[in-house]
Amino acid sequence: MQNVTVVRTSVLPPYAAHLRVYEPLAAYPEPDRVRWQAYAAERGPDAEVAGQAVAAAGLEEQRAALAELVGRTPRALPERESERAFVRAVDGVLYVCPWATRLRSWQALEELRAGAPVALVDTALPPATRAVAEADRERWRAEHPDARPWILTSRWEVPVRWFLPFGEEDRCFVPAGGAEKGETAAALFYLTPMAQARRRVARGYRVLREHLPQGELVRGAEQVGRWLEEFHPRSLVELDYGGLVHLLGPGLLAEDRSAGDLEAGLQALRAGDSAGAVQAYEELTGRWRRVQALRQAN
Repeated sequence: MQNVTVVRTSVLPPYAAHLRVYEPLAAYPEPDRVRWQAYAAERGPDAEVAGQAVAAAGLEEQRAALAELVGRTPRALPERESERAFVRAVDGVLYVCPWATRLRSWQALEELRAGAPVALVDTALPPATRAVAEADRERWRAEHPDARPWILTSRWEVPVRWFLPFGEEDRCFVPAGGAEKGETAAALFYLTPMAQARRRVARGYRVLREHLPQGELVRGAEQVGRWLEEFHPRSLVELDYGGLVHLLGPGLLAEDRSAGDLEAGLQALRAGDSAGAVQAYEELTGRWRRVQALRQAN
């Protein structure tokens, strides 16, 4: 058997971070509530304590997405909405964050059209394929006017505005090998109650509007605040570094204090320490610019 080559394959999540909202089971209308209750009872929660990551479930989501693509004609989005979700159990309460893969695929298509060259978009998804997807989207929107995604995704970075809902005390770092339910990779995430998240965003927005009314971050704070207002007030908000943990490595993960750095910058701004605020913001944005630069690395 010495001449036999053993090939091992694995699926790693893409270099993307996720901002998620988990709504309590009671927030879902019938029949969704019954469906998610049965789903949670059959599969069990992906995280049974607040400090446990949902990294294994995130990897499962990625594998399911890849399985949809194998052997099929290229499609802009799944034919049916996913019936899967991330489930957290905290203090005896079940919280559900639906994958909503079809809805998020429409959003990803819009982002692709806005940010990629036309020739690349046409190669990946021919105009006829996109036209069918856009027609489907318009019909679906007419039937679901209040629909919104429970998950936002950002590739190659965590947008600075995403740290606004969180404080240093919300940070959960799970070193490699220290996770539960079969997880072996490191994980870094923030988890906080919705009420706290909204308060932090509102405070940050007021400070930014007063001192930096034309800044990009004040517009980002408004964006995040409006999105959070769409959900049940007793939800949980999670910022998950997702596949970025494989890009950053254990050293940078252990040292990363991005939410605390943004919080310190806002405190300096509130106190009138402009120099301190600028320094904190430049350190934070510089850190993520260096991560983004890896996109062009060979």
